[in-house]
Amino acid sequence: MKLTADQMYIVLADDDEDDRFFFKSAIDEMEFNSKLTMYNGGQELMDFLNREDVAKPHILFLDLNMPGLSGFDCLKLIRSNPKLRDISIAIYSTSNSEQDIEETLSGGANIYIHKPNDFERLKQIIRHVLKINWQYQTSGLNRESFFLSI
Repeated sequence: MKLTADQMYIVLADDDEDDRFFFKSAIDEMEFNSKLTMYNGGQELMDFLNREDVAKPHILFLDLNMPGLSGFDCLKLIRSNPKLRDISIAIYSTSNSEQDIEETLSGGANIYIHKPNDFERLKQIIRHVLKINWQYQTSGLNRESFFLSI
């Protein structure tokens, strides 16, 4: 895959076909200069990320509740791998569980997004996340800055 210098490389790992469709539709409608790759499970995502010939994504949107290798598992594997450790990870989940939020914060995710059920809000959230300067977002994370509320 070829990326231009100003193109943002986005990866979504989500087992829900409808969620993948709406996410891609939102990205397409925003006309953001990006390349989107989607995976429908954690194992598929990790197989891709561990290949030697693959460009690392600028940001990974990671669903938590996937069968097999879950988003929690992927987060641990990514953060424990020196080659992948610096990928910005946005947890993208239907879960509002305090335990899930705390576990992903302590596990090294950069931001937690509760999946919206409104397409316009989805576009607003994605637009916001894609404009974040991740170099500064990763320092001094706390519960309030971690959980995205728009």
